Amino acid sequence: MKRRRRKDLKQELNLTNMIDIVFAILIVFILCAPLMSQGVKVNLPKVEAPTMEQQKLLKVSITKNLEIFIADMQVDMESFESIFKSLWNGEMAVVINSDEAVSYGFVMKVVTQVQKLGVTKLGFLTMTPKDELNK
Repeated sequence: MKRRRRKDLKQELNLTNMIDIVFAILIVFILCAPLMSQGVKVNLPKVEAPTMEQQKLLKVSITKNLEIFIADMQVDMESFESIFKSLWNGEMAVVINSDEAVSYGFVMKVVTQVQKLGVTKLGFLTMTPKDELNK
């Protein structure tokens, strides 16, 4: 009897299927990436939030006519820095109280001014949904 010679197995990895799958996944990520970066319209002023102690904060208010008040004293953007420094003790939290009709850009100008002066504790006053019903 003749002995059969065993055929050598080819131990090569077939990469064609794996490359197809990787390209398919890459295409899915390329198509989905722009969809994940779009913003959502929200109405920010009406939220439930914990309250802060009234004695330990300085309130900066912006009216719908773009008038700025620091602790109930009306100021303009030119005198904002000097008046703010005189009222802020360096430790107090600062809260921004803005009318919802004020543009986001104007509110951010005020926030930027406050942050330039060294404020690290910054918050925003909002109206709770319960308060809106009682209006």
